[in-house]
Amino acid sequence: MPLKNTSLYSRHLALQGKMVPFAGYMMPVHYTGIVHEHHAVRNTAGMFDVSHMGEFIIKGKNAESFLQYMTINDVAGLKPGQAQYSAMCMEDGGIIDDLLIYRCRDRFIIVVNAANIQKDFKWLEKNLMDGVVLKDVSDEINLIALQGPESRRILQKIMPSDVSMLPFYHCIEDKYEDNNILVARTGYTGELGFEIYGNLNVIPIIWDVLMEVGKEHGIVPAGLGARDTLRLEMKFCLYGNDIDESTNPFEAGLGWITKLGKGDFIGRRALMRQKEQISRRLVCFEMMERAIPRNGYPIFFGNKKNGEVTSGSQSPSLKKGIGLAFINHPYTKVGTILEVGIRGQKKSAIIVKPPFYKNGTVNI
Repeated sequence: MPLKNTSLYSRHLALQGKMVPFAGYMMPVHYTGIVHEHHAVRNTAGMFDVSHMGEFIIKGKNAESFLQYMTINDVAGLKPGQAQYSAMCMEDGGIIDDLLIYRCRDRFIIVVNAANIQKDFKWLEKNLMDGVVLKDVSDEINLIALQGPESRRILQKIMPSDVSMLPFYHCIEDKYEDNNILVARTGYTGELGFEIYGNLNVIPIIWDVLMEVGKEHGIVPAGLGARDTLRLEMKFCLYGNDIDESTNPFEAGLGWITKLGKGDFIGRRALMRQKEQISRRLVCFEMMERAIPRNGYPIFFGNKKNGEVTSGSQSPSLKKGIGLAFINHPYTKVGTILEVGIRGQKKSAIIVKPPFYKNGTVNI
């Protein structure tokens, strides 16, 4: 199957982005370099093309009831203009995908991981209720993520509406040059940031204008590499690495979005049991030696293997190796020393309290 390009492909080439295949698209992994782009997002602003993500529209008189049944968080509490982080689970509690839900005036917009678009749509379609309309608009919508402490000042320069007071996990529907857009105060970096959804014609226009007005604020284009190190420093899960269908929300640290008391939903019975029987947890660890952990590396306590790394990298902010790993009880407490098998050697690490990076501006 041929790889797709987003509406910003020509911009990436002009900016000399290093293009790689990712989830069926050619996407920029970096431009000037992952570390430089990472620090820009932490200190000023970075702009990401996240158009590979999937978007579904769900509407109709039973749309809310449908989403209550399909997802693990409580959709009933969402008012128009609010967003929610959630997930869909199988009957056995395994995570099908983690996702974002935006409630608009007359519909819900669901944003899913790029690699799971077809799987998620089929799952929703299979369980569709009467009075619900489901549409995949992934090929019609592109998405820019503007992230960093300067993002609000930059975005306000071009927006018709006032975004200066938009609270975290809220969104507004607006127009830009007669095109409908959705602006949300959401992101995957731990910094103040916004995500802008629009059609394939308007997103390149907004990208160009933001790059221009953002110059004096230190904006840089940022690729998937920096997106990964930024989310890892915050302990934000990556589907396919840290969570998948063999993982339940409680062991992954997602109990806070799992609302067992809201009524019936797919996976609820299994999750009620699993909440009381958690045998492993997704933990954060920092390397105590000079070494970089990577996905799949084994975790040892003495000579006994007890888990493996799900995500790992050199942290640009902490300047040390960091990682996430599933570890069996009773070795999951903060302060516990472990060893990571790296190229035939065991390197010491310590379990730490998340997030790794604690100075994010997401709540300012």
